[in-house]
Amino acid sequence: MLAADTTPELPAPDTVSGRLLPWFDAHNRTELPWRRPGTNAWGVLVSEVMSQQTQVARCAPVWEAWMKRWPTPADLAAAPTADVLREWGRMGYPRRALRLQECARIVATDHGGVVPADPAELEKLPGIGVYTAAAVAVFHYGRRHAVVDTNVRRVVARLGGQSDAGTATTKADLAAAESLLPEDAPTAARVSIALMELGALVCKARAPECGTCPVSDVCGFSGQEVPAGPSRKRQKYKGTNRHVRGEVMALLRDADGPVERERIDAVWPDRRMLDEAVAQLVTEGLIGTDESGRFELPSQ
Repeated sequence: MLAADTTPELPAPDTVSGRLLPWFDAHNRTELPWRRPGTNAWGVLVSEVMSQQTQVARCAPVWEAWMKRWPTPADLAAAPTADVLREWGRMGYPRRALRLQECARIVATDHGGVVPADPAELEKLPGIGVYTAAAVAVFHYGRRHAVVDTNVRRVVARLGGQSDAGTATTKADLAAAESLLPEDAPTAARVSIALMELGALVCKARAPECGTCPVSDVCGFSGQEVPAGPSRKRQKYKGTNRHVRGEVMALLRDADGPVERERIDAVWPDRRMLDEAVAQLVTEGLIGTDESGRFELPSQ
């Protein structure tokens, strides 16, 4: 993370693009389905929301099924919410599915079914922040904006001579990333995604592959060792509130109809944790009850 008053010495945009874009053309992960020619802005938006907290490899098959079933915002807007949650499956954080459907309804009614190209308009949609708005504007519409995620923060920090970046994107991070973009918008858009790809495939957090990096000769950190730091423990899932919520959601997704409380109780042995999880799911609109008090996925 760059301090607000820090101006790192970064290579010129033409230098970066001249080295990075040929590498990107050769190493672009074209197997990701949302990178196929013909993917619309809605498909890009869906892919970005899905990959916010889920690995892209897990997102890919869900994205393909989702886009086949709901290829336009109007299609998703009209879908039963229960079907949306079932299609989301076990990707986790299912509130993202609800927000996507809310986005679809707004795009369908207020934007004529066309996902906005302006990041400021995109940020008005439910669950769409600075990063996702910029990603859609750049990756689909070819606009010139800095698209800064964890990978890009790391690449930019290292180009400027630092070992790593922080965990939150600052205005300085955005300004530094934008300073690497050429003025030509289509070229700038390709550089933005190439920087992200470089961080994902080469300029890795713990083991950067400087020997294969296309910008190593202009990188202020090239060839240096990453300082030893505390190992990042994988986020615990088993036995957590998220785990309980996931089991309840899985039961309801697989059920043919409303589920009695007794079946919910059998999902988890700790009644206090279970009650807390169920109450949260109800409050968040992820599950509901019928006239008999049985539990089910929301119909709308």
